[in-house]
Amino acid sequence: MLLEHFALNVSDPVAVAAWYQTHLGLKLVRHLPESNQTHFLADARGGVIELYRNPAAPVPVYAEMHHLVLHLAFESADPDADRDRLLAEGATFVEAVLPPDGSRLYMLRDPWGLALQLCRRARPLLG
Repeated sequence: MLLEHFALNVSDPVAVAAWYQTHLGLKLVRHLPESNQTHFLADARGGVIELYRNPAAPVPVYAEMHHLVLHLAFESADPDADRDRLLAEGATFVEAVLPPDGSRLYMLRDPWGLALQLCRRARPLLG
């Protein structure tokens, strides 16, 4: 088994997808413009998130969810610069975790409240 995608029901998939493409470097790999405005976005390694608005289920209030309950983590070569850049583009700061091994983990929220983690690990998860 391989992970195909991770799906999120969001309030404005068009705006969220545009922000993630512009500011997180994700690429649109499929768009289904029908009523749900489904966007499949991929990173350079092929990890995919699906963003849509499906009225059959409630949109979670991501801003009210603790960031340890749900967050999207992004590997970053320069998390300090990426943190500052994303904050200037509407993200909000939650916390920094700076373990003694030299890893840098910053938790932010996107403009819609979903928690994002910027990671530079001393020992990468992959590779």
